[in-house]
Amino acid sequence: MIKKDYYDVLQVPRNADEKQIKKAYRELAIKFHPDRNPDDQEAEERFKEASEAYEVLSDPEKRGVYDQFGHDGLRGSGFQGFTNFDDIFSSFGSIFEDIFGFGGGARRSRNASRRGSDLLYPMEISFEDAAFGMETTISVEKTAGCLNCKGTGARPGTEPAICPLCRGKGQIRRTQGFFSISTTCHQCGGEGRIITDPCPECHGSGKARETHRVKVKVPAGIEDQMRLRLSGQGEAGERGGPQGDLYVQVHIKPHKLFQRDGNDVISQVEVGMAQASLGTKIEIPTLEGPHPLSIPKGMQSGKVLKISGRGIPNVRGYGRGDHLVQVIVKTPTRLSKRQEELLREFADLDDEKVNEKGEGLFERLKNLAQ
Repeated sequence: MIKKDYYDVLQVPRNADEKQIKKAYRELAIKFHPDRNPDDQEAEERFKEASEAYEVLSDPEKRGVYDQFGHDGLRGSGFQGFTNFDDIFSSFGSIFEDIFGFGGGARRSRNASRRGSDLLYPMEISFEDAAFGMETTISVEKTAGCLNCKGTGARPGTEPAICPLCRGKGQIRRTQGFFSISTTCHQCGGEGRIITDPCPECHGSGKARETHRVKVKVPAGIEDQMRLRLSGQGEAGERGGPQGDLYVQVHIKPHKLFQRDGNDVISQVEVGMAQASLGTKIEIPTLEGPHPLSIPKGMQSGKVLKISGRGIPNVRGYGRGDHLVQVIVKTPTRLSKRQEELLREFADLDDEKVNEKGEGLFERLKNLAQ
């Protein structure tokens, strides 16, 4: 399904400030709130749509990515939007507090499971590894479940107690007008449970920072700044929720000989005047080692020769690029007496005017002025 422009969804101009965006979302949230529109599928979708637009446009970083690259840019940065009302109410509790006059506005209990956060890992690789692919192992520091208490936060052998106020729900339900609103239980902080004897290792958090070794397979033909997604290798989820994902962002180091243009490799080679005029065969460096190259007669400086199929494989597995060689014809700066004599003979045969033998700087400038 094609997503609508977020500015159109909230009905604000592209230069709207934070206050305008918040006001527009507040009005739409009241209009399409699911408690005010029971069993109305269209209203539910409009509510989710407006919430997703607000999530992006109220965040300067996400808004910057969206303004420059649109929806594709957000997907590339790992943004997934909202899948249900629980996530919306949890993320924008303060907005709903402003709307309805009391805290929360959240339907979900904080003791429900939640997916872990995604991680971004920058990795630098060589030009050759980007061309042909590689496998490596990286070390990633992330949050994992505490091994001592198995993620419960309670001392081993004990269990968290059920909150007596909300009876384990984490929310206290209140009704006002059209709306039935669940507010966060102040006694347990929305957890639905109270840890009376916390784990000495994680101090009741149920989490610990650990360094994990993760295998990364870089596909042949990967391009600079591409991201690899490793599912389930991100931060630990909360209350039994799934782990987030790990995104490995690849940076390709510059090569001293080669440049890249799409799937083609570009390099330069120098040849002498005689070689360019008469033609020759030389060897040039390629990604797979030395390769013969024929220089045809009358080669002009700057002309490009192609070696088919010696470039970079397509990252999606469709074919391979070429190696393009730009030929640079060298002009000698120091000539022996015999070399100069031969060149003068050549110039005479071709009726080319050259400086007289032994002509100094003053004479050359004088001749140029004539």
